[in-house]
Amino acid sequence: MADAHAVLQERLQHRFQDPRLLARALTHRSFSADHNERLEFLGDSVLSLAVSTLLYEQLGSVPEGDLSKLRASMVKQEPLHQLALGLGLPGLIRLGEGEARSGGQKRPSILADAVEALIGAVYLDAGYASAEKLVRRLFGDVTLTPAVAAAAKDSKTELQEVLQARKMRLPVYRVVGTLGAQHKQTFDVECEVGELGLVERGIGASRRAGEQAAAAAMLLALKAKSK
Repeated sequence: MADAHAVLQERLQHRFQDPRLLARALTHRSFSADHNERLEFLGDSVLSLAVSTLLYEQLGSVPEGDLSKLRASMVKQEPLHQLALGLGLPGLIRLGEGEARSGGQKRPSILADAVEALIGAVYLDAGYASAEKLVRRLFGDVTLTPAVAAAAKDSKTELQEVLQARKMRLPVYRVVGTLGAQHKQTFDVECEVGELGLVERGIGASRRAGEQAAAAAMLLALKAKSK
C-alpha cells in the first residue's frame, strides 16, 4: 500500500508531510471510525472556492447565474468520479467487508467523495495555495469558454425557461416508480406539461437525476413538436 500511496502522490503532485491525512482521505466510514467524511466536508468547500476563482478569472463576460450553473456541473458526482478513475482511486479506497463485497470500490459516490477528501487533506497538510493548485491541475483539461457555460445549463432550468417564454405554467414532476435494492435504487420520474398534453419519463439514480432525465426527454419532445 505504501508503494500505491507513493504513486498517488506523484499523480497529485503533492508529497504529504503527514501521511496519516492521505490514509484517512482514502478510508470509507465502513472501514474505520477514523474515516474521510470530515475531510470530504472540508474538501467540498475548498473545491468550490477554487473552481469559483477559476471560473471568475477565465469567464469574465459570463453572469453570476451561469457561473453558478457551470460550477455545479464541474463539482458534481460524475466529473469527480471520472477524476477518481484517472487518479487510480478504486484500488486504494479502504472499505469494510460488506461494502467491498457490494462493489463499493467502483461506486461513483464513494469515489467522488474520496476526491473531495483528498483535496481537504492537501489543504490541511500544506494550506489553501497547495490545495488550489491541485484543483487547477485536476481540472486542467477543462476548456472554459462562454459556450461551455451556456451548455452547462441543466435540463430542468432550460425546460422552465422554454415554457416561461411561451407564457406556460411550470412542468409537474412525479415519481411513478422505484427500482432496485434500497441502497441502489433508481427513480422513474414523469414530467408533464399539461397545457400541451405532453408527458415524458426519465430514470436516474436519485429523484433529482430522474427529474433531469425526464426534463431532457420533454425538451426533445418539444423540439420535435415544433418542427
